[in-house]
Amino acid sequence: MNGTPDPCATPQAVLREQFPLLSTCIYLNNNSTGAVPKGAEHVLTQYWETLRTWRDGVWDAWHDGIQKYTDGLAAFIEAEPGSVAIDANLSTLLARVASCFDYQAPRNRVVTTDLEFPTIPFIWNAFRRYGAVLDVAGSGGPRIDEEELLRRIDEQTLLVCVSHASYSSGATIDLGRVVKHAHSVGALVIVDAFQSVGIMPLDVTTLGVDFVLGGAHKWMCGVGNAFLYVRPDLLPGLEPAATGWQAGDRALTFQPSTGWAPDARRFTGGTPFPLTSLISQIGLDLLSGVGIEAIRAHSLVCTERILRRAEAAGISVVSPVEPYRRGGVVCLDIPDGEAVKQRLAQRDMICSWRRYLRIGPHIYNTLDEIDEFMDALEDVSRGAGR
Repeated sequence: MNGTPDPCATPQAVLREQFPLLSTCIYLNNNSTGAVPKGAEHVLTQYWETLRTWRDGVWDAWHDGIQKYTDGLAAFIEAEPGSVAIDANLSTLLARVASCFDYQAPRNRVVTTDLEFPTIPFIWNAFRRYGAVLDVAGSGGPRIDEEELLRRIDEQTLLVCVSHASYSSGATIDLGRVVKHAHSVGALVIVDAFQSVGIMPLDVTTLGVDFVLGGAHKWMCGVGNAFLYVRPDLLPGLEPAATGWQAGDRALTFQPSTGWAPDARRFTGGTPFPLTSLISQIGLDLLSGVGIEAIRAHSLVCTERILRRAEAAGISVVSPVEPYRRGGVVCLDIPDGEAVKQRLAQRDMICSWRRYLRIGPHIYNTLDEIDEFMDALEDVSRGAGR
């Protein structure tokens, strides 16, 4: 065997070969932590070799690698080169965005929803000390109440911070509608796309969205980093108070900077950790090669199969059933669900539990896997797996 793909194998079979995790279990936990391609092993080996034989010249290649990854991310979300920056996590990047603004009344309100990942309210509550007023639109259920959200966005709103897809239910929001309304009253929109980027199309330029945050370790098949997109025409007027030396206009000359980097690098921090970008590049390349439209089409087929099987089994579905409102994950309301998740894991069936049982198939998963998983779910939820 020379590692050359079998010309008779299906494209999906060839893709699956790139993910060793899939040979160990039925993995439907991509909404929590995605599978990492085996090309990461070569990156790790090279990285160790660099550490073993250290020379400072390696930083040139590492910076080039980081730039390649950020430009690749920009292309993946239909953004301009230079409009994306990366760091260790979404929290760090969101705090940098938040630090760009003066929260002076009357335009000091930040509108969000009660269905956001805990990062969002935690950070905005911290900015109350600087004058931010957090306004949370409730839904009373697993879907975002868009009408209630839009009612709260007015001339006193500075920022709107919402998820493209809910981490707890998979429900999506009409971003175009939210952006249009927010802009009509002079507010900017920050989108948490961690649960959508990599499984759903996201054209930030067409949407006209102002900020988009996402990350590598879920649907993007990477590890340990997050990204921030900033609408290019906003960049010259944004000066993060939470910052680091790499955000300066002369950073890589190692001389004191006299101003900000002209592009999204002004949202970077201190010395970067290159390994996560080098690994995540492998997953980005694979997904880009498949294409987001094909990924989305396969996702909808897989989630539809889960919905049909759940309905037939009498299992309560929390996620939207309409394709245009459904993200990449299906959430099921299962009695004793956390224990059910554990019993499934004992059978090498991997999903996650966040109040609901969350099932997140990706482009490399098959319908046969889903059927096998749902068979096991029906079995253990009846108590047969105890």
